[in-house]
Amino acid sequence: MPDTSSPDVRGLEAEAYQQGGYFNASQARAHAVSRQLLDHHLRRGRFQRVRRGLYRINGFPRDEHDDMRQAWMAVDIAGALLSHESALALLDLSDSIPDAVHLLVRRRHRGLRRPPGVVVHTRPDGEEVATVWRDGLPLTAPARTLLDVADRIQPEQFSMAVKQALRRGLLTADQLQEQAKPRHKHTIEAILSAEALA
Repeated sequence: MPDTSSPDVRGLEAEAYQQGGYFNASQARAHAVSRQLLDHHLRRGRFQRVRRGLYRINGFPRDEHDDMRQAWMAVDIAGALLSHESALALLDLSDSIPDAVHLLVRRRHRGLRRPPGVVVHTRPDGEEVATVWRDGLPLTAPARTLLDVADRIQPEQFSMAVKQALRRGLLTADQLQEQAKPRHKHTIEAILSAEALA
């Protein structure tokens, strides 16, 4: 824990380096970097403002998932996960590029201020969601991701995603069937039986 009596700009930068060069306002406060000091570094070009409450080390290299990282960090809610089509893309189970960043949050956060380009999905407050990490980002585990998108993407895309996940060992057929909701049971069984014949 940083010393709250003096600003720890280097500590903030170290934390940002672990997050693709990004940090949010609450992380700056945790490092005792005041709003005035942050504004000073913005004017000097050390940091840049990405969007409300989200900043980046100037000149830090960008990566292909910057939009997802920005959305996840801008929401700044403990337990927020990338989900649905965003998680599918991060798991490399889809060739299509999501048209928005999808985040899953606890239901008590459903009234949060959504950053532009973000779709917020909710889950019951007490529900535990299996989580995996990709490129320093938390996302729903493969079985949950596949079930979340089952009704949202084309059937052929869904079938291909399930087959890829099984072939790559991201999940087992038993895990998928165990988590399948009643409305997806028949779809999952049909895909798994076709996979067994292949």
